[in-house]
Amino acid sequence: MIQFNELLLALFMTSCLMLAVSSRLLHCIRLVALQGIILGILPLSLAGMSGAGGNWTMAVINLTLKGVLLPLLLLLAMKKAGVKRELEPIVGYSFSAAAVLLMALCSFYLGRILQLPSGASALAGIAIPAAFTTVMTGLFLIIARKKALTQVIGFLVFENGITLFGAAVMREHPVIVELGILLDVLVLVFIMGITVFQISREFSHIDADRLNQLDDISTGREVQR
Repeated sequence: MIQFNELLLALFMTSCLMLAVSSRLLHCIRLVALQGIILGILPLSLAGMSGAGGNWTMAVINLTLKGVLLPLLLLLAMKKAGVKRELEPIVGYSFSAAAVLLMALCSFYLGRILQLPSGASALAGIAIPAAFTTVMTGLFLIIARKKALTQVIGFLVFENGITLFGAAVMREHPVIVELGILLDVLVLVFIMGITVFQISREFSHIDADRLNQLDDISTGREVQR
């Protein structure tokens, strides 16, 4: 069972690296869905290893929302916006891979010096660095990518890292807190999906950084007046 959980965590961290080097939005959405599936399996696996009852509620929620529903919403937004790739990221893909690897090294160092609570799972020493890596990868995607859809994916990755940290530190999930986070993420995806669709109707791109030019354009018009 321990080897199976380690394999899941290794696959989870590998998905972070693949998200950083992938330019295809469809590939990124599939990787986020994979993370959601792992987050649905991991609580049951950890509970079984500790001899406790499985947290079926959070497993079903993670599998349904993070593994199926949210990726489908992202896929719908991608089709509506008519965008398939992140062609000109703020940070190049080679440097992004190096940055994620550096984040992973820093995460394992932090995991070694972190004082774990008594209720932490047996795999907390690996799961916590994986969670830190995921959180930092999500923040990195938000900052280093231009497309609004990719930034939404980064936010979902960030939230997946928080969920993984909760699974590592606590043997029983705080269901109410997790449901509140998932609800915020669901609302965010709905809002960003509508926003991306409206941007794609008005402009020929959905690069979030170009929205800064709207202020320059409006300022120039005021000067001309």
